[in-house]
Amino acid sequence: MKAFRCGDVVPGCARAFTGTEDEILAEVARHAQADHGLTEVPAELVERVRGAMVVA
Repeated sequence: MKAFRCGDVVPGCARAFTGTEDEILAEVARHAQADHGLTEVPAELVERVRGAMVVA
């Protein structure tokens, strides 16, 4: 199980996620589109999210 806080990548965002790496990445993609207006999640952002995940 892993955890990720969006604020670690996007300052000011309080959203947090837990689950497997794949589950978190899928949730983050939906969150980025709905709440941050991204139509695509760039590979660089995916790598930043992966790097910010911690063991929960």
